[in-house]
Amino acid sequence: QVQLVESGGGLVQAGGSLSLSCAASGLTFSNYAMGWFRQAPGKEREFVGAISWSGNYKNHADSVKGRFTISRDNAKNTVYLQMNSLKPEDTAVYYCAARLLTIATLERAYDYWGQGIQVTVSS
Repeated sequence: QVQLVESGGGLVQAGGSLSLSCAASGLTFSNYAMGWFRQAPGKEREFVGAISWSGNYKNHADSVKGRFTISRDNAKNTVYLQMNSLKPEDTAVYYCAARLLTIATLERAYDYWGQGIQVTVSS
């Protein structure tokens, strides 16, 4: 049974930083590309970042480029999202997701999802 469990969310002031983690189990983690998505209240879920199975290829949404960084540790079966210079518009529930092998930005391309974790940025 595949499980993706996010942690590290919370409340932070604008300009601050948070680091999200997503621990995976029940799959061969190094075979999977990983992604981060987010959903703000009243909005559709949107792509934030993705990383290839090897960690050699990364893609970040324009809205977070230069502020957020996705990374992974295959020895720990964990993917990370470092979020710096946070803005109130980054407030959302953040989800990690897994798909076999290749990197992708489309939500429907992912096979497994975490339950999500709240990130709130106050102004």
